[in-house]
Amino acid sequence: MANTLFETPNLVIRRFTTYDDTFIFELLNTPTWKEFIGERNIHSILDATNYLHNGPLALYTQYGYGPWLVGLKETNQPIGMCGLFKRNYLDKPDLGFAFLPGFEGRGFAYESSMATLKYVTDSYNLEFLYATTTDKNSRSQRLLERCGFIRNGQITPPGDEELLLYRFILQ
Repeated sequence: MANTLFETPNLVIRRFTTYDDTFIFELLNTPTWKEFIGERNIHSILDATNYLHNGPLALYTQYGYGPWLVGLKETNQPIGMCGLFKRNYLDKPDLGFAFLPGFEGRGFAYESSMATLKYVTDSYNLEFLYATTTDKNSRSQRLLERCGFIRNGQITPPGDEELLLYRFILQ
């Protein structure tokens, strides 16, 4: 797969491109994305393309990292995203992930998150990462804890709801 960063036994993780606009449109309009991550107003393929330009692609240019597309190794089918986000209200990047409904609960978020943590440890000079989730999202809380994140209080981003804050020390 083009732009491949790393692979796992079942997955291939690569940078997003503007050709992923249809997938982004689908992912950001799933019920779980809207419930736990929030409405991003992606109402057309053009909105999805703009999201890619202003989100992942801009992060790659500015920081050298960002959220990455997660695809099935066997078929290259895009199934989710996992990677780093830089939030204005956090001094270090945070790990984020989201998967299409048909691929939730199958271990792909854990597999891609653990591989992402290893890739970040090997590729970037960071002491630690954050992760955030809502108090209602118990699946994400369990996943973060299983990956080795430690609960580190709460944070309220500007204009948003209070989030649980997690921290992972990179070795």
